[in-house]
Order: sequence, then structure tokens, then C-alpha cells
Amino acid sequence: MKYSFSLLAITLFLTANSQALTGFQLVDEPARKQVAVLYNGRLLTAYCYTDSIAKPFLYPVNTLSGITVTRGFPVKPIPGESTDHPHHVGIWLNYESVNGIDFWNNSSAIPASKKEHYGTIMHRQITDKAQTATTATLKTTATWVTHSGEQLLNETTTYFFEVKDRLFYITRSTTLTALQKPVVFKDVKDGFFAIRVAKELEMPSAESKTFTDVHGTATTVAASGNPKATGMYYASNGLKGDAVWSSQGTWAMLQGRKDGAPITIALLDHPSNTGYPTYWHARGYGLFALNPLGRFVFSNGKDSLNLTLQPGESKKFTYRVIIAAEHLGESAIKKQEEAFAKTGY
Repeated sequence: MKYSFSLLAITLFLTANSQALTGFQLVDEPARKQVAVLYNGRLLTAYCYTDSIAKPFLYPVNTLSGITVTRGFPVKPIPGESTDHPHHVGIWLNYESVNGIDFWNNSSAIPASKKEHYGTIMHRQITDKAQTATTATLKTTATWVTHSGEQLLNETTTYFFEVKDRLFYITRSTTLTALQKPVVFKDVKDGFFAIRVAKELEMPSAESKTFTDVHGTATTVAASGNPKATGMYYASNGLKGDAVWSSQGTWAMLQGRKDGAPITIALLDHPSNTGYPTYWHARGYGLFALNPLGRFVFSNGKDSLNLTLQPGESKKFTYRVIIAAEHLGESAIKKQEEAFAKTGY
């Protein structure tokens, strides 16, 4: 799959706005179905709603210094990187069982004979965008649709982008509203808000592992190898590495090195969210996700949620990502989480 950013469009925009190259610029590229998010003329990420991917997503995700922390595959494959789980793309939000329909695993790899079991999040509209020297805001709408065309949920999302103290912040606030019938988010493993990271930020592993989804489909992930993979998870509950998976906490971070630089990616939960504090679906092979809705799975049956929205009922979910080209200490992330908890989105 080939997917490239319109360098000409961005160049023309910057040339025409040469007096405003400081701070954020949101470059609308409707022909390519994306909005590029630039800071001081450099691409930080883009909101993408291409037809070839089954949901909107942010891709790529870069540090302020230009280091890409997301995996290229399946948008722009990079030699030597992992090619498992083609539905893991950039930063996204969706779920594996919504009235029994799988939105998480949908991708071009699903055969037509099985598509009826999968759903797509259809981008509808960019309703507003704004930018300043240090912040940018992008508001979007979407609909969660089954393969047969039934609309289950309306989605309104606001992305808040900010640069402060050498850090790049992405805050996503999403409201999901049930439409004509009750919508049940069954407690399952795969969800909910996630980033798939570059090969270098995977945890080192010496052997392949196999993972199975809700349909019983097994996916084998190759060993990451050493020394290219440098990642390590740390969580607010004091756990690290593989032990972070299925644990609960208010934040988790992944640290490693890429392109010769230290990297930190942190995910923060907000106390207003359903299921707070979230369970972590953080895998060593590069899937860094939080899932507050899969409580029965992660608690080994000790807890359950099965979130249900009645027609017209809404739930809002707000999460923050911090991208840094440095290794941030746990105390620094704790302060970030405490500050985030006091904000209202």
C-alpha cells in the first residue's frame, strides 16, 4: 500500500504563509483525505481519513526533532520492520466487540467472506480547526458502521495538540453516542486507545509469540531481535516490561532509543473516563494501548463492565499522549498525570 504526504501542497502553503512559520499550522489536504499538523514548518503528525484504512488515525507521529516513533506498516512499510496486525496504524481509537461487530481488527487483510463480522469508522466531517503559536485544535465527526451499512454510533472527536517545554502533547477527547438501538461494548481484550510504535521501540525478544483475537484468529509475531529493539514499559503501579499488560494504572510509558536519541511515549488516563483507572493492553511487540472496557478479561473474571449505551446516550473518553525525545523520569510523568487530571476537556 502506498500512501504519501503532499510535499508540494505543504510547501506551497508554507510559501504563501511565510510570515506565519512559527508555531502550529494545520494544512488541509482534502484530495488526500488528511490534515497535516505542522509545528515551525515541520510535520508532527496528520489526521488521516483515507478510504484504505477502516478508521481515522494519526500518522505518522514524530518528535519535535523529527524522529518518527510510529511503525510505517501498513501505510509506508520500512524494510526490516514487523508486518503483523495490519490494523495497527499510527494512533487510533476503536474496539473489538460493539454489538458483536469487530471494529478493532478490520483491515484489508480480512477476506470478503468474513467482512460481515467487521465494522468501519467512517469519517464524516472536519467541523472546526484552530491554531496558535503553541496549540492547535482539530474537531471531527465520524460514524461507526457495520459491513451491511447499519449505523451504531456517532462519534465527535476533538484533538488538542500542544508543544510545551520540549514536549509534544496529543490529547484526544471522543464522545460516542448510540443511535437507533442499545450498543453493548462487550468485555474483550482488543481496544481501545492505542499507538503502534516503530521497530526500535519494541521490547527485545528472542522468540516469536502467538496472539489470538475474539474470532479465534491466531497471529504470530516474530522475535524483535537485539540490539535493534530497545523498548521498556513502566507503569504508575510500579510494574515494568511484560508485567504491565493487564494491570491497572493511571499512566504508563514506553522508553527506548531511535535514530540515536532517547525516546519516551506516555499514555495518561483521565479520572472522568469510564473504567478509570484503565487496564493496560501493552505488548512488547509494539502495541501500546489502554483498554478500560475489557475488565472481565484483564481481571481474570473478578471484574466486569459490558458498557451499554441506550439510544441517544453518550459517553466521553479523554486520553493524553506525550511524545519526548528524552527519557522522562517516573516522577515527571506522575506530575504530568496529576496536572492532566485537573483539566477539563
